Amino acid sequence: MTEQEIVEKLRAGNEVFKKIEDEHRTLDKQIDEYDTKVYLTLDEDMHRKMLQKEKLQRKDKLAEMIREFKKFTN
Repeated sequence: MTEQEIVEKLRAGNEVFKKIEDEHRTLDKQIDEYDTKVYLTLDEDMHRKMLQKEKLQRKDKLAEMIREFKKFTN
């Protein structure tokens, strides 16, 4: 089973995975909004960095869930 197939199975059958993936996408959009600006204030820059850390935490959790799925299907 490919990783994409695993992701699709998790999306379809695991509400937690789907929620985390949605949060990851939302954070990505918020970061993109900051990236359209030519200049960020200090507060905006700090907020952008906080969003990046949160997004990375979500990505790590998704990767962990995929690894766990692989472990139980092998």
